[in-house]
Amino acid sequence: MENQTRTSCLESGENPLGTEKTLVSVIVLNWNGKHLLESSLSSLKNQTYSPLEVIVVDNGSTDDSVSYVEREFPTVRIIRSEKNLGFAGGNNLGLRVAQGKYIMMLNNDTEVAPNCIEELVEAAEASPSDVGSWATKVINYYSRDVIDVCGIVIYRDGLGRGRGRLEKAKDCFNDPEEIFFISDCGGLYRKTMIDEIGGYDEDFFNCNEELDLGFRAQWAGWKSLFIPTAIVYHMYSATMGEYSPKKAFLTERNRIWTAVKNFPLADLILSVYYSFKRYIFQAYGALFKRGSAGKFTEKFSTWQLIGILLKAQFAAVLGIPGMWTKRQVIMANRKISNRQFRRIFEQFGMTTRELALKD
Repeated sequence: MENQTRTSCLESGENPLGTEKTLVSVIVLNWNGKHLLESSLSSLKNQTYSPLEVIVVDNGSTDDSVSYVEREFPTVRIIRSEKNLGFAGGNNLGLRVAQGKYIMMLNNDTEVAPNCIEELVEAAEASPSDVGSWATKVINYYSRDVIDVCGIVIYRDGLGRGRGRLEKAKDCFNDPEEIFFISDCGGLYRKTMIDEIGGYDEDFFNCNEELDLGFRAQWAGWKSLFIPTAIVYHMYSATMGEYSPKKAFLTERNRIWTAVKNFPLADLILSVYYSFKRYIFQAYGALFKRGSAGKFTEKFSTWQLIGILLKAQFAAVLGIPGMWTKRQVIMANRKISNRQFRRIFEQFGMTTRELALKD
């Protein structure tokens, strides 16, 4: 149920729709993150850009998050869900009510540099009309010389990972450039793109939902740009945990659904080969404690990981009929060819080694 108290700008209670500058809606999804909200919401209050419509979507929290926001940030609009709808469902609640020409997606475990939104809007206003999203340079909150993510790179079985993760922030990714898609840890969408392709797939719940959105955007002819001067600081996986059984399950299930929905038939069949190749590298990683599999098996056993992957694959198969129906809609409205789609992997793809063995 939505809290009907309506305000639009952190700097004042005035309605920004009559102002000359472009309204930006900022959606902050929260689930039991009261201890995180001060950082993200305070940094939004200190932005050099206005007008902002700041929306906190509370995903059924039980930690008094809503009361905290109402008390400490009274100009923030609160959308309440009675239950946890996941990343996809929760953010869709925000997307449905956002009024801005641009919509910024922001994790609750972040701090936004003061000029971040101003840099994003300047880039957006100067971009061609086929650019639908703009990625920030996301830096580790605790080690501010280390990159967290600068957009997304993709793998041929439906997985993706953060571009530039754990590289030195000063040494790379300092120029604007086209990327596959943004990370929703902190990035800007053109509202007309979301209106065209739809929001997040709520069947995904968490994990890979932004990757699926990125593929749908590519099929519809939308491009994405990386803006290095727009900085967000991120406490990596502060809400869900960096390596957890639930996250491993959702990632594996959802990457299959991503491929089923978005890959041309030949590429979908070929994705089985790339998955098998990835499993071999991940087995090596589990054995020698490298990559995500190695990190997972530091806390849980290799047999647990195998069991989770099998369970995820079974769940994915059960969901294929529904995903195939969604696929038909995507393919019926596509604006690029299969050949152009394959070039996306050539331009924005990563190797099996990078995916499986890089932390």
